[in-house]
Amino acid sequence: MINFIGRHVLPHFAIDEAAAKISPLGNGHINDTFLVRWPQGEMVLQRLNTQVFPNAEALVGNAAKISEHLLAQANAGDYPLQVVEPVVTADQQAAIDLGERGYWRAISYLRHSASVEVVENAEQARQAARAFGDFAFGLSGLDANHIIDVIPKFHYFPGRLQQLQTAASADSEHRLAECQAWVDFALSQTALISELDELEPKLPLRICHNDTKINNMLFDSRTKSAMAIIDLDTCMKGHLMYDFGDMVRTFCSPEAEDSTALDKVAARADIFAAICEGYTEALAPVLTSDERQSLWLGARIMPLMIGVRFLTDHLNGDKYFHVHRPNHNLARAVNQFSLYQSLLAQETEFKALLGQD
Repeated sequence: MINFIGRHVLPHFAIDEAAAKISPLGNGHINDTFLVRWPQGEMVLQRLNTQVFPNAEALVGNAAKISEHLLAQANAGDYPLQVVEPVVTADQQAAIDLGERGYWRAISYLRHSASVEVVENAEQARQAARAFGDFAFGLSGLDANHIIDVIPKFHYFPGRLQQLQTAASADSEHRLAECQAWVDFALSQTALISELDELEPKLPLRICHNDTKINNMLFDSRTKSAMAIIDLDTCMKGHLMYDFGDMVRTFCSPEAEDSTALDKVAARADIFAAICEGYTEALAPVLTSDERQSLWLGARIMPLMIGVRFLTDHLNGDKYFHVHRPNHNLARAVNQFSLYQSLLAQETEFKALLGQD
């Protein structure tokens, strides 16, 4: 892959292969990401997964609109974070379509940036939640209808349950027997659909990040403060409760999302409190009472829904998420279901932190 990039991708950016250093970057589940450095500069290069994102042009266009909007705010002193910007090719193209060899795009690399995989303490969680809140607030002035849905019904819980049911019924890889109990558990959680049906029509449509994992927020390695929000691929129209819920999902457990140490997978109350504080503080000028009410629902739905997606992919033969070992997606699913159960066990305390009875 490195040699291919040097010979076939870098020339589009007028970068000399011999002078460039190319290295893998991050551990994303979907796209292939690389850091490219050469004497005159550096950038992040990605091969987009066009099976997951068949409308790659819309994805690149969305990211450009969002970056342009936030950069204008930052230049006016109204946005406190740095902005990741698209890097165009030598002939001013936003991306490179090499057909079967991939759809490639580049974005700016932020020096002194650092990411974390597991939240270490409440202050780190508060800063990250505040940054995602600043991101959402910064986009509140951009019409959500200007953004194309690159994955329709991405956070559509009833649809995800139906996909799981379909995968279980087909059992194309003969994997159902080993995870039948978890399939039954997930499909039994339909009470959340009734809550959604009641609350969702009351929520305003906003531009959401839709993947608010802790490693999609960069810290400044020098000051340990929030630097930037990255990975705008799934930015689409939606509701803030899902972004809040994904922070709860990825911040609260002291274990990584694929950890098999299930006795340690639990929602930490101090981290949950820090997320509530940072996120709602940043969004206070625009957050409606219905949106605030929806946050606890989002906190429960996201680990359950991502667990359902992992389990569905396991049953389908690991076609969506990158896997690195046998039963990797099953381990991820069980991890997320365990976190969901931990949240339910602390419902009274966590609802109180959100000001709910």
